[in-house]
Amino acid sequence: MSVQTPASTQPPTPQTPRSSDGDQRRGTLRGTVDGLRRMDLTTSQKLMIFVLSMSLFGLSNIILEIIPDPSIGPVDISVSYMVFVPLAMAALFSPFWAALGAPLGEIVFTDLLMGDFSGLAEVEGYLQMFLAVYIAGSLIRNPRSRPQIFIGAIVLVLVDKILSAVVDLAKVWIGVEDAEFVEGLPESVLTLEVIGLGVDVLMSGILLGAIPAMWLIPALHGKIEPLMGMRPRVPGEPIPGRAPRTPLFVGFALLLAVASFGFAFLEAFDLNAGEWEPDFLDQLGSWFVVVPVVAIAVVMLVAIILFRLSRTAADTELPTDPELPTDPGLPAESDQPQR
Repeated sequence: MSVQTPASTQPPTPQTPRSSDGDQRRGTLRGTVDGLRRMDLTTSQKLMIFVLSMSLFGLSNIILEIIPDPSIGPVDISVSYMVFVPLAMAALFSPFWAALGAPLGEIVFTDLLMGDFSGLAEVEGYLQMFLAVYIAGSLIRNPRSRPQIFIGAIVLVLVDKILSAVVDLAKVWIGVEDAEFVEGLPESVLTLEVIGLGVDVLMSGILLGAIPAMWLIPALHGKIEPLMGMRPRVPGEPIPGRAPRTPLFVGFALLLAVASFGFAFLEAFDLNAGEWEPDFLDQLGSWFVVVPVVAIAVVMLVAIILFRLSRTAADTELPTDPELPTDPGLPAESDQPQR
């Protein structure tokens, strides 16, 4: 009499899909990683990136305000801004939220608090700088790639300064502003704009842009993100808050550029509402820079406190799954052998 062995009731092991070359397929990491750090930014993280970018870029512009600007004839040999500051924020965290905060820091802490606020005309610089940081930060897919960082720094200056040059040339062409001619130099308006663009690329884009950024961004990558509960960016993964490579975004960027031109012409036509220029730095002396520095410190302190409170509240509200074992070294109940 033969005894038949009962068939196994265990389901067949699912086969892992493989690509044509035999390598195992790997999906994009999403959501929570190791229970704490996330690739998808939370509201508190977005706000912290915004405030951090705004404060640091505003502080860098305050430093530039107290440095005299040398000039050679009609050309100013000066640094417009420290490119490596917003570029680092965009490359390490999120291009979108860094781009929103950086130009606002210049307007609030440098222009408004120091008494050099141009009213609605400030919107021109905000939109142009937003596009520059947003596009440049989205180009850096690997925060440790120095060639990508170098290209991002140059692109940031080119986008901002080319849009500004087009506005200046349009004002002269329409006739709302007088041209700055150099005697004996034909087509001097365009020549001065090209020379100024070259100076900005050299001073802001390379000396205070690409060179410090190529050292700073790789050095901070993987070290500063965990402090904000974020997972460091990995090459090849989607960048949170990056500019989409679609025709719709191109049209949106062109629309913002045209809007910046419109706000620039408000000042030329003396229709600039909200202008406020007491110029505290000239009236009260260089010590007045302490006021915006203190304001930056207060904003940063409040942002850090709110961020810590939101993190604490989120940690206390994390749900616990009763089906998971409390000790990762112990097997679950379903895995224990039954008697």
